[in-house]
Amino acid sequence: MGALPPGALLLCALLGVCSAVLEVHVGTGSVYSVEGEGAVLPAWYTSSSQKKPYISWILRKAAGEHFQILTYLDGEVKVEETELKPRVGFLHPVLTHNISLFINATREHDSGQYMCSVNVVDDIISPVKSMATINLTVLVPPAAPSCRLKGSPTVGANVTLSCASPKGKPSPMYKWQRQEPTKQVFFPPAQDRAGGTLKLTNLSLDMSGLYECEAENRAGSAKCSIILEVHSTSEGAVIAGAVLGSVGALATVAFFAQRVIGYRRKKRDGQEDAANEIKEDAVAPKTPTWTRTPPADTISKTSTLSSIMGSRDRPYGASPPSDTASILTAAGSYPGPPRARAPPTTTNGAPWHPPQPLPPQGGLPPYSLARAGAVPVMVPAQSRAGSLV
Repeated sequence: MGALPPGALLLCALLGVCSAVLEVHVGTGSVYSVEGEGAVLPAWYTSSSQKKPYISWILRKAAGEHFQILTYLDGEVKVEETELKPRVGFLHPVLTHNISLFINATREHDSGQYMCSVNVVDDIISPVKSMATINLTVLVPPAAPSCRLKGSPTVGANVTLSCASPKGKPSPMYKWQRQEPTKQVFFPPAQDRAGGTLKLTNLSLDMSGLYECEAENRAGSAKCSIILEVHSTSEGAVIAGAVLGSVGALATVAFFAQRVIGYRRKKRDGQEDAANEIKEDAVAPKTPTWTRTPPADTISKTSTLSSIMGSRDRPYGASPPSDTASILTAAGSYPGPPRARAPPTTTNGAPWHPPQPLPPQGGLPPYSLARAGAVPVMVPAQSRAGSLV
């Protein structure tokens, strides 16, 4: 409680013309709150007067705007029409001289400078002592960050891991570390805590693992993680070689299968051609002469030939000899004197006439051959397969 010097107080008490000096006090100049939680701005005033004070809370934004949010006048509390109306009020009864302000469910835009002023009719008001200021900062914890990988994670290459949170007040700081089974902590310059990046150079296979990033500020923290898989530079070639090898194997199998099928088809066609050639060029089996009976057409042809030969001998005055006589004559034996014979007849009783001689088709005529002693022989015609026609 502010007071005058002892001599001045004694003088004022004796004369009754002096009043106490009003003074406003605050518990702290800065208050921090996490978004969504409540905040209390502690304040009280001292006065020797028993009269009701006039109290006002004003919010001044960073842009210089002023908003009156809460007042106490003539025993009544009034909340001004602001976005804080359903969430703001006096923490204690005003007459207790405790004029602390509470704000529920704080939001980021609640941050600012809160000024409290008190006036009492009977007190001496000092412009400096009658007003106090408290700065409220509403902190926002980092939102869940996102982890990304930039670069090709192959042996000997360089990559950069990045981490960023879309929200946070104050701006979060970032910390990268490698998790189990091989835990590892990183320091600058590899790690940029403000920028959220981690540079890994000259990668090796044992650098593969789970990397975790933590974004943190005074309000809280959030994490994200990424799996780094370092590949050998030869893995791509091995995969490509395996694919090409598979394609080549399939082509080889298809080639040999086609060759085998063609060979079998050619062999089968050759066997069929050989069978056909054997059938066409086969010699007819010989039939024993003692079992073969000359067909009727052969006998007819033989008789016809004998008749032709007999007719050619008639101009010499000889009767037509029989087949046996012709054969004996050709052999040089004496046929004997001619005998008279009855004219031959056909089966229906008509007189028989010898057939007309055929014109010669080259070579000696038949009667010349007969005079030379040749024996006419009829050769039956054969088909290509060897059977008699």
